[in-house]
Amino acid sequence: MSSAMYLAAKISLSFMWIFTGITSTFFAQEIGYEVLANSGIEGTLADISIWSGSILDVIIGVWLLIGKKLKPCYWVQMLVILTYTLLLTVIDASFWIHPFGPLTKNIPLLVMIYCLFRIDCVRPMHNQT
Repeated sequence: MSSAMYLAAKISLSFMWIFTGITSTFFAQEIGYEVLANSGIEGTLADISIWSGSILDVIIGVWLLIGKKLKPCYWVQMLVILTYTLLLTVIDASFWIHPFGPLTKNIPLLVMIYCLFRIDCVRPMHNQT
């Protein structure tokens, strides 16, 4: 992977995490509450779920931009995506066939994160592990 592609992959992935965290809290919070309510999560627990998920997303995005301790950063990203995917599958499996692909997009994201993991942590090019 060229340096420009590598940088584009990291910046775009970081943007996705940060933007998702901000959007989930400030611009589309009602969607999160609706999804959680469908699984019986309401009130304070829903507030905690939305805020903690949003904060976690922003932290992951900033962590990726900072570029320190990338090995755990990649593992956390993969774990969070798998956890979100599992939870949304249990809450409403129709997200798998949603035309905007909120769950199907996770497959290429996991592949991209794994590719970055391989570059940074298995075959360190940038000595950022």
